[in-house]
Amino acid sequence: MSTPVQVRDETDARLPDAELEARLRALGAERYHHRHPFNLRMHEGLLSPDELRRWILNRFHYQRHIPVKDALILAKLGSRELRRSWIRRIHDHDGSPDDDDGGGAVGGIERWLRLGEAAGLDRAALLSGEGVLPGVRLAVDGYVNFCRNASALEAVASSLTELFAPDLMTTRIAAWERHYPWVEAEGLRYFRVRVGQGRRDSEEALGLVHEWARTRADQERVLAAFTFKCDVLWSLLDAVERGEVRDAR
Repeated sequence: MSTPVQVRDETDARLPDAELEARLRALGAERYHHRHPFNLRMHEGLLSPDELRRWILNRFHYQRHIPVKDALILAKLGSRELRRSWIRRIHDHDGSPDDDDGGGAVGGIERWLRLGEAAGLDRAALLSGEGVLPGVRLAVDGYVNFCRNASALEAVASSLTELFAPDLMTTRIAAWERHYPWVEAEGLRYFRVRVGQGRRDSEEALGLVHEWARTRADQERVLAAFTFKCDVLWSLLDAVERGEVRDAR
């Protein structure tokens, strides 16, 4: 009697790294928030000053939580080499002695505050969190809690939206210089710095995902985490576009 031929179920086969990356990029092309109507209007120069300021204020609520989610990811990393590398992301946003412009440690949060001031917002108002929309709070809380509760693989995979950030930042810089010259030029420094940081961070995260996702099931979790993060960013802009402030009763 001949031995039965074992037929491999291709739906369970691990994807080659290049195919997984291609699927991530296809998802991003479809679902990343560069296609959101609010971002499209921003880059076409169609936002009023009040709309632009509303976005800056509400997006700051997301920005100030980036080092929080990165600290949660850091705690999941099992080697000091990985932790040494990932902690750089916290320094990028909170600032470090190596990022000093003469006025103390400067990071992404400080640069965003300066963006707000360049657009006519009060620093104290940004820091107070007053006026942050409920939908924005919900989206940010959802992302932070995801990074708190998910596996290291899923939490890192959720950061892969950074693959698309450099191109978005480059588009944004050109659009703001052309359409919103009333925003002081120094305010755009946050976007300029993030172009390089986003490329570096996304390459690092993509390498970890390829290394850690050893099965097709792992890879499906990567795609799901990436999709979730796209939904977070899209939901945040949905709230900003509506500009709704509901009674908190």
